[in-house]
Amino acid sequence: MVDAQGATLDVPGTGRVSYTPTQSTCEIRVCAATPDALQRYAELAGDGALFAPAQSPAWVSAWVRAAQPDALLVLIEVRDRPVMGLALEVVRTGPFRIARLMGGRHANANFPPLRPGAAIDMDAVVSRIAAARPDVDLLELDRLVADYDGVANPLLTLPHVQSPNPALAVEITEGFEALLRRSGSMRKRKKHRAQARKLEAAGGYRRIEASTPEEVARLFDAFLAMKANRFREAGIPDVFAPPEVQRFFASLFTEALPATPKPFVLHGLEVGGRLRAVTGSSRMGDRITCEFGAIANDELAQHSPGDFLFFQNIEEACAEGLRVYDFGVGDEPYKRSWCDIEIRHWDVMVPLAAKGRLLAAALRLQRRLVEAVKRNPRLWRLVKVVRRSSSGLSASARDPD
Repeated sequence: MVDAQGATLDVPGTGRVSYTPTQSTCEIRVCAATPDALQRYAELAGDGALFAPAQSPAWVSAWVRAAQPDALLVLIEVRDRPVMGLALEVVRTGPFRIARLMGGRHANANFPPLRPGAAIDMDAVVSRIAAARPDVDLLELDRLVADYDGVANPLLTLPHVQSPNPALAVEITEGFEALLRRSGSMRKRKKHRAQARKLEAAGGYRRIEASTPEEVARLFDAFLAMKANRFREAGIPDVFAPPEVQRFFASLFTEALPATPKPFVLHGLEVGGRLRAVTGSSRMGDRITCEFGAIANDELAQHSPGDFLFFQNIEEACAEGLRVYDFGVGDEPYKRSWCDIEIRHWDVMVPLAAKGRLLAAALRLQRRLVEAVKRNPRLWRLVKVVRRSSSGLSASARDPD
């Protein structure tokens, strides 16, 4: 750790570094994710700071325990009071080492713990990270939101590009009936009633909110099976397959149970005694975000149990007086049928070493290519066909999500 006067101190797991800050009142600490550092991070988040779910103390602590990453916590303090935090993990990709937000691809709509009104010199923060970890080639901070509750994201003062995938959301402050009128009341109501009749005929249905560790385990295990099948059919690697990812989410949702409201919550649709759809959501302030979802690809998939569960989830969010229902990253027709807000995310890529510049250039090119493909419907359909063909399924195989 390095003090505000530029003294050289031992940094657990990072070696010895020295740095002279630009402001004598500002101290930038880079340290391993020890219990003391995690406690300091939690104190910042609990002391009026704004932050997104994937940078919350609950998320960071659960990831540290489950994944045991090469973790770094960056704490920016003014007069011994934390004003901003950043939770990073260092991962190896081929010959490169990358410092990224904890959780990797599972961390979305990212905004670090920040005390409103704090002025942060992000160039100084980057310099401190580079000094503490000279082995890291690139700082990559993906899927950042431009602002949170009207406060600008300080990470976007660094060089950034637009993420290729938007997030879709809908304003729900006027209530569920007003939302249905905006998004096709008669059609949605009629479809929901027809689905309800079919699900009743199939053995009856009920919506479940996991409220015990046993229910968390049941719903999350069902989700994993559903999602694994969906990825396999689509020819996509299963990002939920790693054991550490499964341990992380199981812990995250279980530890959220005592809170009211739960910051992380699982919902399921049970039909005939079997789970047919599951969603996992985060809740922060007046916003709820669907972080993931899946349906069973069985005889009831034709009745769209996922759509049915979303209808009920959104109806409940309206009844609770929330402001926004966020479907999360990804542009799909079922999301478009509800949504009137498109949220663009941004990716920061800052080289910390010479070969990091090569990697940053390659990643920027990759993002431009992905965005170009997804903006071309015919080309995007072709990519999906190739994926399915490579998985051994017919090109016409139905996407269960």
